[in-house]
Amino acid sequence: MYYDCRYISSCEAAWRTLAYEIQYRSVGVERLSFHLPNEQVVYFNDLEPINEVLEKPSVKESMFLAWFKANEIYPEARNLTYAEMPIKFVWKPSIREWVPRKRNFAIGRLFYVPPACGELFYLRCLLNVVRGPTCFEDIKKVDGVQYDTFRDACYALGLLNDDKEYIDAIKEASFWATACCLRKLFVALLIADCLGRPEEVWEKCWVFLSEDILHKQRVMLNHPDLTLSDEELKNYALYEIQKMLRSCGRSLEEFQCMPCPDHRFLSNNTNRLVYDELKYDRAKLTKEHEELLGNLTVEQRNVYDTIMNAVDSGRGGVFFVYGYGGTGKTFVWTTLSAAIRSKGEIVLNVASSGIASLLLPGGRTAHSRFKIPIHPNEDSTCNIKQGSTLAELLVKCKLIIWDEAPMVHKHCFEALDRSLRDILRFQNPRSLELPFGGKTVVFGGDFRQILPVIPKGTRQDIVNATINSSHLWQHTNVMRLTKNLRLLHLPANEQSEYLIKFSEWIASIGDGTIGGPNDGFVEIEIPDEFLLKDFDDPIIKMVESIYPSFDAIHEDPSYLEKRAILAPTLQVVDSINDYMLSLNGSEMKTYLSSDSPCKSDSNPDFLTDIHTPEFLNGIKASGVPNHELHLKVGTPVMLMRNIDHSQGLCNGTRMVITRLGKHILEAKVLTGLSAGEKVLIPRMSLTPSDVRLPFKFERRQFPLMVSYAMTINKSQGQSLSNVGLVLKKPVFSHGQLYVALSRVTNPAGLKIAICDADGKSTNVTTNVVFKEVFRNL
Repeated sequence: MYYDCRYISSCEAAWRTLAYEIQYRSVGVERLSFHLPNEQVVYFNDLEPINEVLEKPSVKESMFLAWFKANEIYPEARNLTYAEMPIKFVWKPSIREWVPRKRNFAIGRLFYVPPACGELFYLRCLLNVVRGPTCFEDIKKVDGVQYDTFRDACYALGLLNDDKEYIDAIKEASFWATACCLRKLFVALLIADCLGRPEEVWEKCWVFLSEDILHKQRVMLNHPDLTLSDEELKNYALYEIQKMLRSCGRSLEEFQCMPCPDHRFLSNNTNRLVYDELKYDRAKLTKEHEELLGNLTVEQRNVYDTIMNAVDSGRGGVFFVYGYGGTGKTFVWTTLSAAIRSKGEIVLNVASSGIASLLLPGGRTAHSRFKIPIHPNEDSTCNIKQGSTLAELLVKCKLIIWDEAPMVHKHCFEALDRSLRDILRFQNPRSLELPFGGKTVVFGGDFRQILPVIPKGTRQDIVNATINSSHLWQHTNVMRLTKNLRLLHLPANEQSEYLIKFSEWIASIGDGTIGGPNDGFVEIEIPDEFLLKDFDDPIIKMVESIYPSFDAIHEDPSYLEKRAILAPTLQVVDSINDYMLSLNGSEMKTYLSSDSPCKSDSNPDFLTDIHTPEFLNGIKASGVPNHELHLKVGTPVMLMRNIDHSQGLCNGTRMVITRLGKHILEAKVLTGLSAGEKVLIPRMSLTPSDVRLPFKFERRQFPLMVSYAMTINKSQGQSLSNVGLVLKKPVFSHGQLYVALSRVTNPAGLKIAICDADGKSTNVTTNVVFKEVFRNL
């Protein structure tokens, strides 16, 4: 015998005995119907005359058509979308009208329509965006342009994923950008895998991409009357595109439907990756090396000699150079690079972040150089095939330098280790037994800074993810740099003593030695000289301090490039950026994203049915821009993904907007070797890395975020003269406070606003340091 029972706990039994409510709903939900012109639902009996049916109020005034009428009557209604209408208005079925709501509010939900319904689906997308239309034609009007279909209106608003937008972007940019810039844009789109059918984009845009070819050939050949056929122009343009792709380790052959240049234009026997690493001016580097070598401190010279002995002897080894900012790690990397390259040999400089890689000579991000998986695990390997051009480059390189190593998960280093052992086994059978296949590999970084981000991870998870928790650490020789070179040559006066004390104070925060006993979290007092006090709103007070005279010089790049406000959370950062945008008097333009379930997910069609466009639009996640991106000319922005390292366009690059196009943006780079150069930024597809989402979705949007303010994590690697730190809530992870305070190059430019639980100013905040991460350094 079997019993099918439901167990009721004592808590539920008591709840039911006391007759408490089992269900509770705080807000009513109004389901909103809609329809295409003259396609509203009509209910009638079989025997009813058609004339009587057409005269019914439900036919003449549907809920949707009544919305148009309400927009004519009520000014307040014109500020609402159809989905927002129930917040301020209530639908009265008896009189077939929307009337102002006297109390409470309701949430509006549009009936679901699948994409297969065509125009009805596109109408639904528009009803979540368009405000105050009085007829169907108003819904199809965008920026004063009347479109024929709802689909065309959706496209104009950026709500669709379509290669047509990239064709239009290239055509739009051709009015002000050079053909070389357009080719760089096309290559960036290829590498980012944004194009569904790249061959179609090429066929419709090749004229713009090859616009300078004829002139270049006439100048090169000294033949002013030279003429070239369309096929020859295409070949030359494809040759230029192929060169750009090869410098990034890619090739047109990878894009199956794309045409390739005639074989006469290319030297197929040349490994472009190796060529690029060998084309340095050896004589110039020899002279530079001699100068750099003479300026090394005793500590730096010891590091240099140890690493060069390992390289010259061929025995290899793994090294970690540990030092905080200002101890000269980058100077050592530059000296080592000059020493090896001046001999005609190869050194690969990489960093964990795009910003850090720009500081290295010939630097790249580690993930792009070694093809490391975005989400590696304990068994991951790099996507490098035996015999490929990248494999040949790794075989020939003498030294690998990896800066800012503590930032990334230990699985990244272990993936490179497995790949190098496999690639090098044909040159050295013992490579399978040696760490990194016997190559000389040098890591650098500061464990006081932010450690790998482990979503929903515990303290133990974070510490276990660091490089010094890897099995490779037992083979690593740790060398320290302890002298702050920025303070070494200061004249002996009060100012230099003040700078030394400030440096020691920041170091003590990073080490967790300030405040009471530190078991990870400890409260510390901030000196009054850095504090902003007596504020009603910390954001307004901080903006006045960090961005003085903003109205007069808000478009000056030199004013913007060296100042920023930091906060631990994205919510506070968004609030600051919104407030700063409101102070900028320029005309604002809003760009909307196109969101869809990721095609690589297990059942994208099922997810499309569940997750409506407006639901995906409302998601704010790390790693992707918001659905609505508000921009003005003169706005500082930060790039959210790597686009083109040769142009300095990496994740974290700061720029200022110079032109707002319909399908393309133009921006001026603020920092790095490309500072001052103007670049083109297209919309790109990004997938959020937030593991809290139970599904994957793609957001096609300009990969930018406004950067008057930025999160502390995003600021790592930046150097600023004016830094504001807003702590509405304290920091929550190892190294965040240390990173925030160490961004400033001069203590006079540091301002901190701390709020207590009641929102009042205070001088006490939390410092987070996981001391166990220092255990084996």
